[in-house]
Amino acid sequence: MTPSQIEIVNKTWRQVLALGDEVAKLFYDRLFEIDPAVRPLFTADNMPEQRKKLMLMLGAAVAGLEDLHALVPVLQDLGRRHVGYGVTEDHYDSVGAALLWTLERGLGEAWNEDVSEAWAAVYALVAEVMIDAARDAAA
Repeated sequence: MTPSQIEIVNKTWRQVLALGDEVAKLFYDRLFEIDPAVRPLFTADNMPEQRKKLMLMLGAAVAGLEDLHALVPVLQDLGRRHVGYGVTEDHYDSVGAALLWTLERGLGEAWNEDVSEAWAAVYALVAEVMIDAARDAAA
């Protein structure tokens, strides 16, 4: 990621945070719409907690862009844990699509090509590290 992309992600993340839990609700609604196979991985009673975890992890990823050496082990651990939850590599594509769709909706007029590319780069980094760790855990 470039310094400019990191700056864009930090700036737009503050805007996303201002939307609160609605962003996480929008994300999961979209995820379940585009990939119904992930729905059984969640129970209705844990969704409020799951939405909090999503926002915390996204916040940690954004904050960690300035220090990837600290972020990578956190993402690796998360990737290994997700294997136990039943997450497959295919799910990462659905999550990425739902995330970018959600950010576009949430940011509205602030969403543009540069913002899209910056967030796509963040998600690509996160997904790659998590998938690699999941593969290692499964091997």
